[in-house]
Amino acid sequence: MLSISLPQNRAYRIAVSTFFFLAGFSFASWASRIPDIKMRLGLSDGAFGSVLFALPVGLMAGLPLSGWLVSKFGSRQIVILAALFYPLTLTMIGLVATTWQLVAVLFIFGLWANLFNISVNTQAVGVEALYGRSIMASFHGVWSVAGFSAATIGTFFISAGFSVFTHFCIICAASVCTVIAAYKYALPQDVKSNEATPIFAVPDAALLKLGVIAFCCMVSEGTMFDWSGIYFQNVVAVPKSLTTLGYVAFMSTMAGGRFAGDWLANKLGKKRMLQVSGIVIAAGLLTAVLFPYIVPATIGFLLVGMGVSSVVPLVYGEAGKSTTMSPGVALAAVSTIGFLGFLVGPPLIGFIAQAASLRWSFTLIAVLGFCTTILASKVKMK
Repeated sequence: MLSISLPQNRAYRIAVSTFFFLAGFSFASWASRIPDIKMRLGLSDGAFGSVLFALPVGLMAGLPLSGWLVSKFGSRQIVILAALFYPLTLTMIGLVATTWQLVAVLFIFGLWANLFNISVNTQAVGVEALYGRSIMASFHGVWSVAGFSAATIGTFFISAGFSVFTHFCIICAASVCTVIAAYKYALPQDVKSNEATPIFAVPDAALLKLGVIAFCCMVSEGTMFDWSGIYFQNVVAVPKSLTTLGYVAFMSTMAGGRFAGDWLANKLGKKRMLQVSGIVIAAGLLTAVLFPYIVPATIGFLLVGMGVSSVVPLVYGEAGKSTTMSPGVALAAVSTIGFLGFLVGPPLIGFIAQAASLRWSFTLIAVLGFCTTILASKVKMK
């Protein structure tokens, strides 16, 4: 529970960190039960890849609207609303009995995910401005800790025989209680608030470059979120109780890397940080592909987590400093490009896996991850 005696800036930071935690916890809870949902509906890799289109399509459909809503009504109102309805939609996923129902609910889940993403990152930009130094990576670190926590809890629920619906109801109840405790301390005013902002704005060249880097990273992230459990189940062939091991490994180093990200970015420089990140992403994925056994595959997923950890925070932090758009609209513009990675990546994995194998799919994602290194040399970062 937040205390009113806390210095105001610190209270804002804790509240925004809490909302980041809720966003990561809900999303990772869904990811932890993907193998169960896929198996329950009896879907092949190719069919499941098609179904996964629904979530990023929902994300993409809501991007222009999210930027406008945040600029129009302020990120505080939107983040509170999203924090309530995002986990509520999660419970609906636990009730699906047919493929079309899963498609419909994932689309809605994607809409709320996007509203949550844009509003909470706009809050983070505002708090970072109050602090006068880079703290964006630490917020995303909290998101990753939430993902690690949710994956660990998901492993427990799977081992204990909890149904998907019961699992998701518990997550929803805990999330609502947390929102009730934290909402009063959300940042009340965004930086560069502008109610006249258009519903959609074309990004300038600088934002476009940042968006393409985010795209390459998010392809890799989307692969880990949606296919890590299936890769460990089908390729590494671990026992059912260990299907989330790769995901937990990925999320653990992603979290740790983000907490160290601000310090490393200041030490190495943001551009160098992005270049190193791309190399580590590619190395991790290729390790899991070339050595599909439990120890090297886990090490590979640990490397992927390290590699992707700081890319999105750095990109979002730069986007929030745009001089041509309000933070909400600039973030939406960059996210529109970046989340195409979520749109293209997971379904592409399914299609290639159906035609060849999951190992070939992961090889392609390694190449895209390395593109982060190449593209980073083309951007100027403050």
